[in-house]
Amino acid sequence: MTDTDAIVVGAGPNGLAAAVTLARQGVEVTVLEAAGEVGGGTRSTELDVPGVLHDVCSAVHPLGAASPFLRTLDLERHGLTWRWPEVDVAHPLPDGKAGALVRSLCDTAAGLGPDGAAWSATFGPPARNFPELAEYVLGPLFRVPRHPVGPGRFGLLAAQPAATLARRWRDEPARALFAGVAAHSFQPLSRLCTSAPGVVLVAAAHHTGWPVAKGGSHRITKALASSLLELGGRIETGAGVRSLAELPPCGAVLLDLAPPAAAILAGDRIPDRVGRAYRSWRFGPAAFKLDLVVDGGVPWLHDDCHRAGTVHCGGTFEEIAQAERDIQRGRMAGRPFVLVAQQYLADPGRSRGDLHPVWAYAHVPHGFSGDATGAIIDQIERFAPGLRPRIVASRAQGPRDLERYNPNYVGGDIACGANDPWQTLFRPRLALDPYVMGPGLFLCSSATPPGAGVHGMCGYHAAQSALGYLGV
Repeated sequence: MTDTDAIVVGAGPNGLAAAVTLARQGVEVTVLEAAGEVGGGTRSTELDVPGVLHDVCSAVHPLGAASPFLRTLDLERHGLTWRWPEVDVAHPLPDGKAGALVRSLCDTAAGLGPDGAAWSATFGPPARNFPELAEYVLGPLFRVPRHPVGPGRFGLLAAQPAATLARRWRDEPARALFAGVAAHSFQPLSRLCTSAPGVVLVAAAHHTGWPVAKGGSHRITKALASSLLELGGRIETGAGVRSLAELPPCGAVLLDLAPPAAAILAGDRIPDRVGRAYRSWRFGPAAFKLDLVVDGGVPWLHDDCHRAGTVHCGGTFEEIAQAERDIQRGRMAGRPFVLVAQQYLADPGRSRGDLHPVWAYAHVPHGFSGDATGAIIDQIERFAPGLRPRIVASRAQGPRDLERYNPNYVGGDIACGANDPWQTLFRPRLALDPYVMGPGLFLCSSATPPGAGVHGMCGYHAAQSALGYLGV
């Protein structure tokens, strides 16, 4: 290799995005992946029932379809097709009502009754200006935006605790609908900045929707890999790296790794202050994943849930807030917040006849070692009684299993780091360029801005820093 070549360690969405970004500028790139296939947290497979396709981790991709980087790649030519359900998100409530989030802002507002006007006033501006907003929020926050008005308005909303922003709505369907989206942060809803993911993801829903990848989430990373190979890049699977000393000399190395693992791999190649910051990186609560095969689908009580690609089973705003407080304190919630995805509604080819894949996970404490299977099914059955007799097959993955599947998921933290206010603003450390580890060495995992999600933006921005270093 030469001093203008690059190596990327890790073939998740961000590693591949970084490699594609470099290759598009003529850099010769080699990607090394320890697993036997590319994908990281974006893989799909049949499990216990032949012909029924499950997404092993990531499932629904509002920020993938809206990604400013992915939209430049013509990934359709490499096999990626997005598919949308009728209802993006449904949130059933114990009293039989439900909140429903659909692409149309007007239709969503109409379904929320007296809270519709406040919903439109809150999410209309960021949804209408979402391309400009996405360009800003899907990158380092501390830079001057090209269109400052939209990001400024977003900042006023995003900085608030979700519990504060939810006071804009009086009735439970709107409050709970927002809580379920904001809870994607894995943080107590009383904390600063917990409105940020809620505002971004609701705005994305009203602009782009919450689609799935036809044929499974692995189509996203396979399309990225195909694009890289077409550009002349190389991918080696089954190629674990234990030390940078194992790598041949090259101009730049990019690591799609969690910060502590990156610090170990880099050793004395990084300054002490960077190593200390990476080793002190904090991980957050975990996921407990449950894949089901359900005969005839989930028997939801509310019609919107039968048409929804994503269903949040958490009950009222207060119930979700309590569950998120519990897991943050290391206690398993009695009624955990459960996310359910029904990708087959938009992509029927994942099913075999009336046997449908149902994807679910619960928020649990970091490193949780118990079995949350019963708690997940109980929570779903609150809103879909009669589910258990329909389950043909199930497979559970606890936090330890998730970490074995993807070492970046330390303690089962699928966000690759706690989304507390400090780490949200200064990930992975306080620095002018958050992607730089040391000379010629860059971090491109979801521990860097803008954080978790299958959008490729962490890899794209890290590669931009590497291109500057290489003088390309």
